[in-house]
Amino acid sequence: MPKLDLYNMKGEVVGDVDLSEGIFGIEVKPNAMHTVVINQLANRRQGTQSTKTKSEVRGGGKKPWRQKGTGRARQGSTRSAQWIKGGIVLGPKPRSYSYTLPKKLKRLALKSALTSKVNDSDVLVLDKLGFEAIKTKEMAGVLKNLKLDDSVLIVTSEKSDIIQKSARNIPGVKTALVNTINVFDILKYEKLVVTKDAVAKIEEVYA
Repeated sequence: MPKLDLYNMKGEVVGDVDLSEGIFGIEVKPNAMHTVVINQLANRRQGTQSTKTKSEVRGGGKKPWRQKGTGRARQGSTRSAQWIKGGIVLGPKPRSYSYTLPKKLKRLALKSALTSKVNDSDVLVLDKLGFEAIKTKEMAGVLKNLKLDDSVLIVTSEKSDIIQKSARNIPGVKTALVNTINVFDILKYEKLVVTKDAVAKIEEVYA
């Protein structure tokens, strides 16, 4: 069973916390993580790209020259694909790129991402995280106490505007809730800071 040090906001070790073997200690599946990340990126695409076909391009109503007798190839419109300003053949049209994956695969990928962070010693557990008012300086001080200079994903168990707004102006720092964490963000950010309550909730939800 994985065990990590438990830190307070001053960066001091105040104990330790046991992590669930079934979530933070499984065999890492890189293929599952890759599949889910590609799915997330595809689902984010707007799919609003569009090109005009021959029938949609303005102009070209008149036949450019008569059918026979000119010595040139026959042409029906100046908006055919081979003409400058002509329509596009088989070009992209607005569509949805989203698709769904099995829930078991997504859950396996999330557990693999969490396990990989634990294996790389990139997870820090805080006993609690909170401020009396919105202060970016205080959040920056906590990260400094924890000696975190890399990009950081902070996961909390409950929504807190104070925590979210205190962290949003710090470059490379993002906050998330237990029910909004995803494989892409876990892998994107170098360090994962999780409150003790959030660890318990993750184990409850994904057990």
